Amino acid sequence: MPVHDCPAQHPILESKTLQTTPIYDLVEETIRFGEAEETLTRAFLKHLSAVAVVAVDHQDRVLLIRQYRHPLRQNMWEIPAGLLDTAGESMLDAAARELHEEADISAETWHTLADFNTSPGASNEAIRIYLAEGISETAEADQHAREGEEAEIVKTWLPLAEAVQAVLTGQIHNPSAVTGILALHAVRTGAGDLRDARAPWADHPRGIKP
Repeated sequence: MPVHDCPAQHPILESKTLQTTPIYDLVEETIRFGEAEETLTRAFLKHLSAVAVVAVDHQDRVLLIRQYRHPLRQNMWEIPAGLLDTAGESMLDAAARELHEEADISAETWHTLADFNTSPGASNEAIRIYLAEGISETAEADQHAREGEEAEIVKTWLPLAEAVQAVLTGQIHNPSAVTGILALHAVRTGAGDLRDARAPWADHPRGIKP
């Protein structure tokens, strides 16, 4: 059997929205499942989904940003990331926008690094992580005015080997950062290949174009 995630359809007997927020809806659905036609009810977050960026400079250093995350009461080291919340915007364009808004930089070269679902047992959120290279700083006059938690973002450039070590020793927990850093390490050591920045994601839960 090939190892490849693929769609699976089960009859939905009932679907209702329990709560609506700007980022996600809390949905409850009842389905008929399997050969035994068992009835299952599951609640999950119907999410906007997001993109994230591993930005790498000419010294092979990875850009990390520190941001406060209230659910965990922690300042977490992450990679730039943001929601797919702009109508008609592609995933790649959203990634470039987030890199500018959160880090005041732009990139000449883009590749798809990894795709993942953040918590498939509880949410349909999907994230594409990009590799951004050919980095340049945004002119001060064009830098983004950050608000809320983003106003206190702190940036640092960390050598890739040190970033990998930070993941493996449990110093970094953000899922996009962990996935992106380890994926880049795999590419750099010849264990995998990069994909085109516009590589398709056929079963993306929101059907947004790459």
